[in-house]
Amino acid sequence: MANYNVALILKNPLNDSEFLLVKQTPPPKFNDEEYDSYVDSDLWDLPAIKLNHIQGEKSEPTISIQGSEKINLGKFDIESALNQIVEQLGFGVRDGGEWKLWKCVEEPEFGPGLTIHTVYIMGKLLDGNQILQEGCKWMSTQSCINCLAEVKPSTDRVGPLVVIGLLNDLMQWRKWKVPPTLSYQEYPPGVILVPMQSRTAKPFLTTNLIVFAPDSVSDDCGNHRFVAQGEALIVDPGCRSEFHEELLKVVASLPRKLIVFVTHHHRDHVDGLSIIQKCNPDTILLAHENTMRRIGKDDWSLGYTSVSGSEDICVGGQRLTVVFSPGHTDGHVALLHASTNSLIVGDHCVGQGSAVLDITAGGNMTDYFQSTYKFLELSPHALIPMHGRVNLWPKHMLCGYLKNRRAREAAILQAIENGVETLFDIVANVYSEVPRSFWIPAASNVRLHVDHLADQNKLPKEFSILKFRKTCGLHFLLRWAWTYLRFQVRYQKLRRFACALSLIQNV
Repeated sequence: MANYNVALILKNPLNDSEFLLVKQTPPPKFNDEEYDSYVDSDLWDLPAIKLNHIQGEKSEPTISIQGSEKINLGKFDIESALNQIVEQLGFGVRDGGEWKLWKCVEEPEFGPGLTIHTVYIMGKLLDGNQILQEGCKWMSTQSCINCLAEVKPSTDRVGPLVVIGLLNDLMQWRKWKVPPTLSYQEYPPGVILVPMQSRTAKPFLTTNLIVFAPDSVSDDCGNHRFVAQGEALIVDPGCRSEFHEELLKVVASLPRKLIVFVTHHHRDHVDGLSIIQKCNPDTILLAHENTMRRIGKDDWSLGYTSVSGSEDICVGGQRLTVVFSPGHTDGHVALLHASTNSLIVGDHCVGQGSAVLDITAGGNMTDYFQSTYKFLELSPHALIPMHGRVNLWPKHMLCGYLKNRRAREAAILQAIENGVETLFDIVANVYSEVPRSFWIPAASNVRLHVDHLADQNKLPKEFSILKFRKTCGLHFLLRWAWTYLRFQVRYQKLRRFACALSLIQNV
């Protein structure tokens, strides 16, 4: 199952090398002076819209799309979608002359929702004197390539539809050929994301294996001092053992001068280290010392290079900078790719929902807030999480995380001021709308929020932090288990009752 979008490649009748780009609408503002002061730069991409199924009987199409027989578009109302796009651009569908199918790109399964496949339709305006609406512009392939090659913070950005639909076919951003059995996405250019099934937490099922293998490999990294130099880089090889064979194919196909970067120690980020060590024992492993203390010898028994932030890595002549970002764990590190100004954020952010901080591995709410502000100051063009899709509105996402954490903290403080004293009661109060199966990871965040409130001297004087901590172990687990099981029994009874009622009604 998948959802489909249609993207339009509309050529300029006066210059065949140019196509129409539309300034993308950013997410809504927060109506908060601090958060709204962080503004993502303009993002330009192909016009696109969701492709809906045909409702009712199929009528004869009034427009023809050459090549549409190559894929099954019969069930989709592609004519209405094209009409909507061109009308939004200020044109009519007949202003485009002939339409033809360019390609269909299937998105990898990033999760947790359905994948989004994109159908690219190409056309050309018949009238070269059409006046473009505000927020539209003609841009050539070379201009897009230049924009992507000369990335600077806070400058205009080119979106993934252009890169994946057009530029990746024209440019060789990398020399590495992805094994054909793997589903992947290349955006930003030269950054390969391969979602691989891992022992991660719900709602996700995969961890993004990130691969850099630049096309123009160069040993010359200038006079700059680098902590490591190589021809290829892998970030967070955390796939399940059933997929180690696929990981082996990746490693075997990459150059021997390989660097592996680990953002933190969790199993869904390091489960494949042992395979890399066996396949290429010359690999250079980079990790924070707090991370390496928690990685077992069965995963990695060779030496490693410790990183603590600000170190530079040279991969095929391209520079990446280590960003120390504690919060999720005390050894968490991120990676900034200079060429694309994209930030690999590990588990500081995830593709959907909010991150869980690991209290058992030095997770810390104060650190988390500070790391989030550090990311904001970097002004990245894209955030690349290890779970889920690339985020195209980095500052908005980071501010959303700040807002969410502060809202949770305010709710926790309110519950405490209302007399709630135990971890379980705080979780039940603050996370009442969240399924009970998620209350255990939520409890970790609550404990860290309480510590953060204590550090700020915001807790009521009558609230005993010592008594609270005594409720954080077995006391919490027993009460959670009882509540969870009771809820499950009640749910099953209601389900059986609903089934019985349905049978009676159908008799």
